[in-house]
Amino acid sequence: MNLAYIHWHPSPEVFSIFGFAPRWYGLFFALAFVVGYYLTKHIFKREGVKLDYIDTLLVYFFVGTIVGARLGHCLFYEPGIYLRNPLLILKIWEGGLASHGAGIGLFIALGIFVKKYKVDTLWLFDRLAIMIALSGFFIRMGNLMNSEIVGTPTTLPWGFIFENNGEDFPRHPSQLYEALGYLTMGLTLLWMYFKTDAPKLKGLIFGLTMALIFSFRFFIEFTKETQVSFEQSMTLDMGQWLSIPFVVLGLIFIVLSVKRNKNANAV
Repeated sequence: MNLAYIHWHPSPEVFSIFGFAPRWYGLFFALAFVVGYYLTKHIFKREGVKLDYIDTLLVYFFVGTIVGARLGHCLFYEPGIYLRNPLLILKIWEGGLASHGAGIGLFIALGIFVKKYKVDTLWLFDRLAIMIALSGFFIRMGNLMNSEIVGTPTTLPWGFIFENNGEDFPRHPSQLYEALGYLTMGLTLLWMYFKTDAPKLKGLIFGLTMALIFSFRFFIEFTKETQVSFEQSMTLDMGQWLSIPFVVLGLIFIVLSVKRNKNANAV
C-alpha cells in the first residue's frame, strides 16, 4: 500500500530581510517567555498581588532555565566532551539544551528568589507550573521546525519525512506529540486554576504538573531516537531515567497537598 507521508522541509528561518533572519526556534523560545510573562501577570493581578517584582521573577526564571538547560545537556548527555573543554559550555548558540536540566536550574533559581523576596514557595510554584507546561509546547514546536529530536522510523500515515536531515523515510513526529501533550496539560491546568478549588490546595497544581509532564515524557521517549550513542545500550534512555525523579517529586507534592487539606478540614 502506498502511504502519503508528510514531507517536512521548513526553512529554519522565519524570514530574511537585509541579513536579519530570525529562526523559528528562537521565535518559539521567545513566545514561551512572553506568554508566560503575561499569563503570570494576569494571575498575580487577579489575586491582588503586587506586580513590582514580576520582572525580577522573569529574570530568575529565564536565567535558571537557560543555565540549567545548558549544563544539563553538557553534564547528562556529553560530559566527556564538555569536562575536557569547559569553555565549550558557553557556546550555547551551537545548540544543546536539556529540559531536565532546565527543571533543576529553575528549582534552584526559584528557591533563591523565594528566600530573597519572602514569597510563599508553594503558592509561587503552583502559579508558575502552568507557565512551565505551556512553555514545553513552544519549545517542542521550535524543535519540530528545526527538524531535531526526531522520532524513530514508522509506517503510520502521519509519519514525517525530515527532508532537511537528508532522509527519505518516515519517522514519528515525536516533537509534535510532545508539543500537543504539553499544550493539553497547560490548558487543563489553566482550567483547574480558574474553574476549580485546586489553587486552594497548595502544591497540588505544581505536583500535577511535574507528574504529568514527566510521565508523558517517559512514555514518549519510546518513540524518539536516542540523542547520544551511549544511550543505545541502555534499557531506558537518559531522558527516561531523568524523568523518574521528577515524577516521584510530583507525586510527593500531590500526596502532601491532599494530606494538608484533609488535616485542615479535620480541625
